[in-house]
Amino acid sequence: MRIMGLDYGAATMGVAISDELLITAQPVETIRREKENQMRHTYQRIEELIQEYGVEKIVLGYPKNMNDTIGEKALKAEKVKEDIERRTGLPVILMDERLTTVQAHRVLDEAEMNYKKKAAVIDKLAASIILQTYLDMQSNEKHD
Repeated sequence: MRIMGLDYGAATMGVAISDELLITAQPVETIRREKENQMRHTYQRIEELIQEYGVEKIVLGYPKNMNDTIGEKALKAEKVKEDIERRTGLPVILMDERLTTVQAHRVLDEAEMNYKKKAAVIDKLAASIILQTYLDMQSNEKHD
């Protein structure tokens, strides 16, 4: 079994996949689109990756506000969650993603990546951080 991690953005969807032992998350790709509400190609690509990797569960970044309220971005993520569940039949877990993009930028800054290279990988790295956070939480619960 593998789990997919997704980082939903206005023009992109970062994708990460777990290993079969559910220990690590690896960035896979960034799906780009012209307009935020044109999701058909994005959903089709997610379905292809689900088949390719044998995904059985999805973790979607949930961009809550820093004060723990639900804003416009979180509402959009809830809609994406519903759409993916309806299309794939797989469970989609919303995972608090506050500061994951900041963390991803920090990692890339430490790697001294230039802006162009950073832009190419930031979304899939953020998806990987979201998924890794979920995997670590699940592992910790098993050991408690």
